[in-house]
Amino acid sequence: MPGDRYVVIGAAGQLGWDLVRTFELPGEVVGLTRRELDVLDAARAEEVLRRLRPTHVLNTAAYNRVDQAEEEPDAAFALNAEAVGALAAVCERLGAMLVHFSTDYVFDGARTTPYREDDAPNPLNVYGASKLRGEELARERCGRAVVFRVSGLFGLARSSGKGGTNFVETILRLAEEGRPLRVVTDQVLGPSYTRDLARKVWRVLPARAHALYHLTNAGQTSWYDFARRALELAGRRADLRPVTSAEYGARARRPAYSVLAHDHLRALGEDDLRPWDAALAAYVAARSASP
Repeated sequence: MPGDRYVVIGAAGQLGWDLVRTFELPGEVVGLTRRELDVLDAARAEEVLRRLRPTHVLNTAAYNRVDQAEEEPDAAFALNAEAVGALAAVCERLGAMLVHFSTDYVFDGARTTPYREDDAPNPLNVYGASKLRGEELARERCGRAVVFRVSGLFGLARSSGKGGTNFVETILRLAEEGRPLRVVTDQVLGPSYTRDLARKVWRVLPARAHALYHLTNAGQTSWYDFARRALELAGRRADLRPVTSAEYGARARRPAYSVLAHDHLRALGEDDLRPWDAALAAYVAARSASP
């Protein structure tokens, strides 16, 4: 509606930045960085939102350092769960819809076919558990909450939560430095371009049809093949070697298979996101063209 106001929290991050720049619905969008609204400060967050009087609040703020979360579970749960619950309660009091973003890591990877929205979550690590709790609190405390689960994000904005980068940028930077690259080949996912996801969020939100969506680019790949393709598209050469998860030895366990099915998008006739490979090619071209 023309009078709707969409507030995007975490507007400096990859997904938040693309949500703001792709907005094309009636009404207006307001992007807030962490400096302008820190969800960990519940009282201040409510004060800011009461002043803005949003009809929709899109929360992209997250603790997403998967391995570090094993050492800092309290910090992960504070941002990914407790803060989400507090935000949901504020949205309920304001009569606003909370749109929250979660992760494929809520699943354990025991399957070999894409996870549907109604499949039971079973996270393997602290990060996944904290994100799942955030989903639960969002829906418990805000009657109009909508959750989007996403995976393997890459976007032009530099995500502060990941040290100012994403997986693709890390691979290209290490290749430029001549560093050897070891990337796991036994973890399969659906990598996703935040620009594509942002456009789809704006397409499906007005339908108000489902409380949970899986949202990724089409197709699947291993982290190793994802890295290999990124190097090819960027014209970079590197000493890239596939390793198993056991050989890599990350602190946090990760699902071997976390591809997401799009049943709820399909029900709306909106399961038309381009394949991850085409999205990655568009991203590499866009990053090369950006100053």
